[in-house]
Amino acid sequence: MIRIPILLLLICFISCKETPKQEEPSIKKEETSLMQMSVDTLIYPEELHFKSIQQVTYGGNNAEAYWSFDDKQLIFQSDYDKWGAECDQMFLLDVGELLNKKTPPMISTGKGRTTCAYFLPDNKHIVYASTHLVDDACPEVPLRKNGKYVWPIFDSYDIFVADLEGNITAQLTNEVGYDAEPTVSPMGDKIVFTSTRSGDLELYTMNIDGSDVKQITDELGYDGGAFFSPDGTKIIFRSSRPKTDAEVKEYKDLLARGLVQPTEMELFICNADGSDLRQLTNLGNASWSPFFHPSGEKIIFSSNWEAAGGFPFNLYMIDLDGKNLKRVTHGKTFDAFPVFSNDGKYLAFSSNRNNGGTRDTNLFIAEWQE
Repeated sequence: MIRIPILLLLICFISCKETPKQEEPSIKKEETSLMQMSVDTLIYPEELHFKSIQQVTYGGNNAEAYWSFDDKQLIFQSDYDKWGAECDQMFLLDVGELLNKKTPPMISTGKGRTTCAYFLPDNKHIVYASTHLVDDACPEVPLRKNGKYVWPIFDSYDIFVADLEGNITAQLTNEVGYDAEPTVSPMGDKIVFTSTRSGDLELYTMNIDGSDVKQITDELGYDGGAFFSPDGTKIIFRSSRPKTDAEVKEYKDLLARGLVQPTEMELFICNADGSDLRQLTNLGNASWSPFFHPSGEKIIFSSNWEAAGGFPFNLYMIDLDGKNLKRVTHGKTFDAFPVFSNDGKYLAFSSNRNNGGTRDTNLFIAEWQE
């Protein structure tokens, strides 16, 4: 859920180094339990949790791929111009398909900019955020403010429900300001999202029909990219928490201009009602895109905490008590947006591996092993 504008990440980070060039993977002829998986040419030797891996997209910037509740489909966002996307739009993928020669169906409106789609429990509808009510055109994306890397927080985002043919069936938010980054509880009853309706970027929950909205965070800083635990009792999210007077002033000044600076973020965890809030990581740099391990006892996330120059990003796992930090991927550029399938057998994520030295970010599905 990006929560995160893909192109901004690429410009800021991916231009620093070229992606290692690898041979195009060959595909096994036999079919595995879920999909045809490639031989392991895309797996680095240290990536022991990946039994096999398949590249799914082959161009453009593709991210935030989220599984249907039955694990048969993925919804993801892409700005691939060959698919008719001028900026991030939502596309549907049947698990097992490869998009090297096929165009997936766009199921957002094709207007404005969209972000963070997630399946609803019926597997027939998605929830996502879009700016299309304000303008059909893609909004301008600022990259830097006063020489510093920034993300835009468009106040034109609202949250919608659509069917898998792209028909909008409901509008869940209608407040002034930014409403985006919705994800759905595995219990199928609640949505967590980020909003500026309080004047700051806070987390809220609501029923899947948009009713019973409750604010669950209230500390200064960008609280976003939230996900429920497998049993729906906890929420993991990323946050920038300014501490000094100078940091607070900078944060507030940027937010007043619809911007945030995401270079310092840590992970926080709380109960689904916002109680028992605590900081999970204290790594420095930017830790973000967290997701619960199927056991509910660990978090997988992306971070550049080991990078002196802000780059590369790799995937890590950490226990819920903040112990046993472990590196999962070992790329030289960018691995992020890790999301486990509901049955825990597969991990979808976005990566710059095997992009031929371009700035493309593609989707990959790895067969997971403990």
